[in-house]
Amino acid sequence: MVAHTESDLQNTALPVATLAEKEEQSSSHQSNTDRVDWDGPDDPDMPLNWPKSKRWVNIMVVSILTLLTPFASSAIAPAVQPIMDDMGETNRNIGAFTVSIYLLGYAFGPLFLAPLSEIYGRLPVYHICMLLFLLTNVACALSVSMPMLIVFRLLTGLAGACPLTIGPGSVADCFRQEERGRAMAVWTMPVLLGPSLGPAVGAYVSRGLGWGWNFWLLVIMTGAVLAVCVFIQKETHPPTLLNKKQKKLQKQNGTPHAFSATDSDTHHQLMMSSLARPLKMLFLSPIVLGLSFLAAIAYGTLYLLFTTVSEVFQTRYGIVSNVGLVYLGFGCGQIAGLLLFGMFSDAIMRRLAAKGGELKPEYRLPLMIPCSAIIPIGLLVYGWTAQYRVFWFVPVIGTFLIGFGMITVFTSVSTYLVDAFPIYAASATAANTVLRSVGGALLPLAGPKMYAALGQGWGNTLLAGVSFGMIGMIVISYKYGERSRTSMKYQLD
Repeated sequence: MVAHTESDLQNTALPVATLAEKEEQSSSHQSNTDRVDWDGPDDPDMPLNWPKSKRWVNIMVVSILTLLTPFASSAIAPAVQPIMDDMGETNRNIGAFTVSIYLLGYAFGPLFLAPLSEIYGRLPVYHICMLLFLLTNVACALSVSMPMLIVFRLLTGLAGACPLTIGPGSVADCFRQEERGRAMAVWTMPVLLGPSLGPAVGAYVSRGLGWGWNFWLLVIMTGAVLAVCVFIQKETHPPTLLNKKQKKLQKQNGTPHAFSATDSDTHHQLMMSSLARPLKMLFLSPIVLGLSFLAAIAYGTLYLLFTTVSEVFQTRYGIVSNVGLVYLGFGCGQIAGLLLFGMFSDAIMRRLAAKGGELKPEYRLPLMIPCSAIIPIGLLVYGWTAQYRVFWFVPVIGTFLIGFGMITVFTSVSTYLVDAFPIYAASATAANTVLRSVGGALLPLAGPKMYAALGQGWGNTLLAGVSFGMIGMIVISYKYGERSRTSMKYQLD
């Protein structure tokens, strides 16, 4: 029998208790006997107690959904010039904005998607958002002007933020803290692998079929995955499952006045506190703000490279027809980083817990310290070898190192936030996603001018210096993260 950790019990029982307390404040006449809870810690209906195959199937489905939306974020990067030519646009900043505007959708979408998933459950939010994602991609494919395309790219990003925002919440629903690292590695892989595959595939599609097919391909893939999700994906949010259990018992027993989270006053209060929670976590929790800022720097650096690397290899190495393949350096590095994280993260946590006597979220961070130092090394290798036109495979090695370091940073930060805030994993991830996506949207806009002024060598050296400086944030989080979490001077509700 697997022991239940304190965070597991928080992940299931506390949200229900919170709802019940709010109901008591607004409906004091209702009886405590109306509350419904799990039938003990080993209740088979609790997602943590589902068969392993059922839990992994759900996470794999979420992982596939998560692959589609980051893929869409960068798939049009190689097609920016053909799009500008067709629409008569000459401003290169406007062209770059069609790529980065998508990430602004990522920044704002989580602010309401995460709270909605904690009120209504994960499943309806997944299905509705992915349907909207499909429809907005249809609109992008049919766009006839740059303003039209930019608006629908923003809307696509808003809908596409769903699996990135509530995916960690689904992992927290199904896996206990001591086994969560491997599940988070599986979920995180598409977050960065998608942007790496997008340009590689998009370059061939746009050249062979036209830029519109970059979007039609996404429509086809999303439709196929959404059809599978409708039949396979299950609701995992414990409070939502308990609410369904409540309604079933009400129907069987004929008790229409039983406790419900849908009473108007309490529901309004719950909605307001839930919508405010991601921003409160971001700006009032030093540990969330610090790690989110670190992720924003890393994500912005990655997308800056995504928007400039094809031009570097075209102009400096004469690689034109197969330029999309150079993005696979990032992807291969990310796969290697995920394998490392999946193999060692849970093991390191268990080893440190054996010494300290308890499982702490901060035990996710030691692996990130040496791995994050690989990012500036990769930037230096990529920048200076590209500056002096060293054999093309050497700068690709630099992108491999960058991808390796990036994925370990993102996976460690995401897993830490899920472990630290198990009840509000979706909101904690939303707070991180907001700042991270702003960095991903804005930093690429500065890329062309920076490289024009400093060149590839010194430009990437500047980025390497910033990345190296952020390692201090990881050390601070490891040393003082627990103190910050346990002495927060704000309320989440």
